[in-house]
Amino acid sequence: MTATPSSAPPLAKYLASTDKKTRDKAIKNLSVFLSNSSDNGLPKSEMDKLWKGVFYCFWMSDKPLVQQALASELAELVLTIQTTSLSLAFLRGFWETTVREWNGIDRLRIDKYYMLVRRFVNASFRLLARAEWDESACNEYNEILTREGGPLCSTDIRVPTSLAYHLADIYLEEFDKALGTLSSSSLRPPAPLATIMSPFYSLAAHTANTLTYNRIQSAVFEPLFAAFPTSSLGDREHSSKRARLDDQAFANLLQASTSDQDLSGLKTALLKKLFDVASDSETRDSSRKKMYALWKSQAEDEEDS
Repeated sequence: MTATPSSAPPLAKYLASTDKKTRDKAIKNLSVFLSNSSDNGLPKSEMDKLWKGVFYCFWMSDKPLVQQALASELAELVLTIQTTSLSLAFLRGFWETTVREWNGIDRLRIDKYYMLVRRFVNASFRLLARAEWDESACNEYNEILTREGGPLCSTDIRVPTSLAYHLADIYLEEFDKALGTLSSSSLRPPAPLATIMSPFYSLAAHTANTLTYNRIQSAVFEPLFAAFPTSSLGDREHSSKRARLDDQAFANLLQASTSDQDLSGLKTALLKKLFDVASDSETRDSSRKKMYALWKSQAEDEEDS
């Protein structure tokens, strides 16, 4: 994506223009540029300039329908890029810019940026599905979220807690929505649910903020475990069979993550990950106790069923 005179990305000043027609044209040019990009990436300095322009392009948008359309158009740029590595570089620019600029967003604009984050989270899951849940791609995406400057970094005091809370609130929902839009052929191999949830396991283990831990447990861990259907005693002989997911919370997520594995096995794998993270020597003691307590309560429920 090295710029040449005939293939340069739109200048930030055009993306952040006060004139809507100029901004719209700049976004169209950006889409064309990204869809035709080569295997070379923009230098970080150029990506930062580009993303600052995109961020303030969205800042200048007004009226709900215009904002919704632009948020979707910007998020779809992730999938316009032909290679996963360049899409991830584009996502890295999005998150670094969002974290850096977040505290400057006024209360009149914050809701539309919450919406923009939703759209990008959804597009990110569709990108990983397009890459057939490639392990290195999933790990790189998680690293973007958890590294210094990422929205789920536990040690970077510059990361706004409200952004991490918003991600906790929407992550499972958008994952489920994204999987629901994919064809059955796009869902194989199965989605690596434990890997996808790793950033929240990590943040829960290492955060020094009790409110942050509590938000992750109430918005991520508890709803996820509650989504698994329990088997009655009369169904025990059929426990190896896939449970019915009609009208089940996060049904798309569970279906796409199991293949021929039964749901009990998937829940067991998630509980094992919870136990392993809690047992890690670098996990904070306060988090360790809460994670063990959660593991114990969920393991007991599994045994009872």
